[in-house]
Amino acid sequence: MFSPWARTALIWTRDAIGRVGQANLERLAPLDTDGSVQIYHASPRDPIWEYVTQVHQARAALEDRRVALTLIGHTHVPFAWRLTTDGALESPGVPADGRLVLGEGRWLVNPGSVGQPRDDDARAAWAIYDPDAGTIEFRRTPYDVAAAQNAILEAGLPSSLANRLAEGR
Repeated sequence: MFSPWARTALIWTRDAIGRVGQANLERLAPLDTDGSVQIYHASPRDPIWEYVTQVHQARAALEDRRVALTLIGHTHVPFAWRLTTDGALESPGVPADGRLVLGEGRWLVNPGSVGQPRDDDARAAWAIYDPDAGTIEFRRTPYDVAAAQNAILEAGLPSSLANRLAEGR
């Protein structure tokens, strides 16, 4: 199911972490639905594979959940959607100042990715949720992209994995 370069990286990672690392990962779940904020690697409908990139996918994910905030990932792109109390779907994305005030309705938020962001911004993308203030602060942090690229190349992984880091895609 992976592209050739992703498959190469997956095999390299499997070998690098060994059996103990694999066993540790196998014990993890791709979701956490125990708290008031539900968290999924990919989406509520498919916690492992679904990329939520389109409005109809965001709507389906929000209609599937009955909580105020659901956090997702997998796309490596920061974004936010809101299903209003009257059923309208809004796509506020990431505010210019990075501060999202969570109003009424149900929210679906992707904080982005600290590894291999894919929104044409090479900086690590992450977010801070403040339940008391009802906000999410989207953040970007520069890191040593060249060192990460060198580590990828020195590991013998495909150069496309290193090149994409500088491009943020």
